Amino acid sequence: MLLQENHPSAMTEPLIRAEGITKRFGDILAVDGVDLELYPGEVLGIVGESGSGKSTLLNILSGALPPSSGELFYRGRDGTVRDFFKIRERERRFLLGSDIGFVHQDPAAGLRLKVSAGANVAERLLSGGLRRYGEARLRASEWFSKVELPLDRLDSRPEEYSGGMRQRLQIARNLVTGPRLVYMDEPTGGLDVSVQARVLDLVRSLSSEFNLAVILVTHDLGVARLLTERLLVMKNGRVIERGLTDQVLDDPGEPYTQLLVSSVLGGA
Repeated sequence: MLLQENHPSAMTEPLIRAEGITKRFGDILAVDGVDLELYPGEVLGIVGESGSGKSTLLNILSGALPPSSGELFYRGRDGTVRDFFKIRERERRFLLGSDIGFVHQDPAAGLRLKVSAGANVAERLLSGGLRRYGEARLRASEWFSKVELPLDRLDSRPEEYSGGMRQRLQIARNLVTGPRLVYMDEPTGGLDVSVQARVLDLVRSLSSEFNLAVILVTHDLGVARLLTERLLVMKNGRVIERGLTDQVLDDPGEPYTQLLVSSVLGGA
């Protein structure tokens, strides 16, 4: 039984619970026996240096990469708990198109660049079962407003958008179906500081408004402090420290975490 780490939602059941997630690439152990829990409406951060295994773990949790071993229990809307890795592929694809979103660091990986921006958002609704394109387009327009994209760019292609606009479009595409869980891999990486701030404000407000559970992978401890409630620190594929975000960043217990924090402060 995993500890709930004094989580403020300790009386609720976790939305997902991972046990012993492991991934090998030949002789390389990329993820080594990771356990975690995520609660409804919680934002959990995973931090570590490049090569620590954090993005590989995120790809496993999101179903993009099969684990070598381990289990991931997902609580459905009806309260049923099942191993996400063992449900039928068709059902998993449906969940990934409706209940679960994934915001990539590079928006091009999460968008169809040569299809209109509005269609990028609407097609997720259509793939989730909505049959009227007019209604899908209307809801796409509503989400343009939510993510502060100009409505007169609804029919423009994402390849004509700036990097920040593409990222906001990708967020709209993922949230339009009302998911309960969103994975985010370095969502502000590569953006200018001013654009990064707008995207972070957007993510924070939307996660609060829609009670989203989010797992955020980032190398930026400032982003982690701003957005997350709890933090996992990874090194060499293992979680070496975990706890409330402020606790981990203000009073790190592991030498590696201390080094991460001091390197950020030293560069400030």
